[in-house]
Amino acid sequence: MNRITLFVCQSLNTFRFNQNSLEEASKQQTTNTKQRPLDPNLTFFSFSFSISLSPSLSPEEEMYGKTICTIVFFIFLVASFSIYMGTVDPRPYFYLLQSQPREASPCSSNGRPLRVFMYDLPRKFNVAMMDPRSSDVEPLTGKNLPSWPQTSGIKRQHSVEYWLMASLLQRGGDGGDDEAIRVFDPDLADAFYVPFFSSLSFNTHGKNMTDPDTEFDRKLQVELMEFLENSEYWKRSGGKDHVIPMTHPNAFRFLRQQVNASILIVVDFGRYPKDMARLSKDVVSPYVHVVETLTEDGDDDGMTDPFEARTTLLYFRGNTARKDEGKIRLRLEKLLANNSDVHYEKSVATTQNIKVSTEGMRSSKFCLHPAGDTPSSCRLFDAIVSHCIPVIISDKIELPFEDEIDYSEFSVFFSIKESLEPGYILNNLRQFPKDKWLEMWKRLKNVSHHFEFQYPPKREDAVNMLWRQVKHKIPNVKLAVHRNRRLKVPDWWL
Repeated sequence: MNRITLFVCQSLNTFRFNQNSLEEASKQQTTNTKQRPLDPNLTFFSFSFSISLSPSLSPEEEMYGKTICTIVFFIFLVASFSIYMGTVDPRPYFYLLQSQPREASPCSSNGRPLRVFMYDLPRKFNVAMMDPRSSDVEPLTGKNLPSWPQTSGIKRQHSVEYWLMASLLQRGGDGGDDEAIRVFDPDLADAFYVPFFSSLSFNTHGKNMTDPDTEFDRKLQVELMEFLENSEYWKRSGGKDHVIPMTHPNAFRFLRQQVNASILIVVDFGRYPKDMARLSKDVVSPYVHVVETLTEDGDDDGMTDPFEARTTLLYFRGNTARKDEGKIRLRLEKLLANNSDVHYEKSVATTQNIKVSTEGMRSSKFCLHPAGDTPSSCRLFDAIVSHCIPVIISDKIELPFEDEIDYSEFSVFFSIKESLEPGYILNNLRQFPKDKWLEMWKRLKNVSHHFEFQYPPKREDAVNMLWRQVKHKIPNVKLAVHRNRRLKVPDWWL
């Protein structure tokens, strides 16, 4: 075989230019009007084989040598013709050979969607709370996924867990703009989604913390943790690459400490200790708004002067008896309620009251957002989709997507101390320049689509924005997981 190789190399070295053949080929091609003429500046090769076989080669070896030479010649001929005709660009192939690693780097930012593996949990952990008739017989898909009930009222504000799950069940997406796609091989996943509706479980199984029905909520959490702790993928990372939504302040309240390493989807950090939830590892989500969105063909957008059309200066309608920072609502009521250009009303969330709030926000220049039981509340996002400039009063609020959105461009902020100074809020709002309000109003309209939850999700809506936030957390997750695999004393620097 070595002699054949030597023969092939000798034969290839005998390829020589045949200028006469090149001139003849050029004459023949230029006389044919249906073929593109040869560029005289290009060099073509006409090879003739001067094959001088060594006497030591057997007839069989000589046949193999001729066959290999013929194959090499035709490959070279086809490649040369393809490059000349422009059907093949050789540069990517040389680039791949010279500079690319054998596998794509996991740290490269290539813009691909987040690859998410979703656990296939029994439906009692999720959609059976919406529809008890939902059966585990058939796999849950986008086609048999129950729609979120239109009559859910205030429960809708905590439905983030549903919309994230729904986005992973869809097929095709909206033009390839999905920030996350579902994978069915766990080894290919960047993150793992746990489709437990912990917020809906609290709202469904017991009306308050002391209700005996809350025992069913606790049992679901216990059963879920047993399942996760037996998963090799939970064990592999300690749950760090697992995504768990818990947007209700009391969601997952029995076993929270067992998931404190995971990526939690929360609306704020009001009910979480710092060793459990923090910005560095968790994602802040918007509440799902409960008022109807003011669409582009709405009355507000068609008006030539929306500033004058919105006749109420400041609007608030909601519960005034709240805990913690929310106690400020009663004090604000005394300062604001008796002003003719202010609507400040105590109310509870019912279907009818939500409709009244929708109209009130759409007819107001500013919508008041004081803290509730926790620093944030659904009211902020109701104001955004109503195109009503939010007035935010909270010293501890965290806002969603703040690495991409500057809320100061379309919101007004007051500290609690400032807001309790008599006349301070109203004096500032009454003197607010019209041109500045209009500019903020336009910016508010331009960002409102980022706070829409829908199925199927659309480009840069709330669902896709949340998955993008999760994607931003993954590099730190991988850093922690990889370090823990080699450290003998984990977190030695603490």
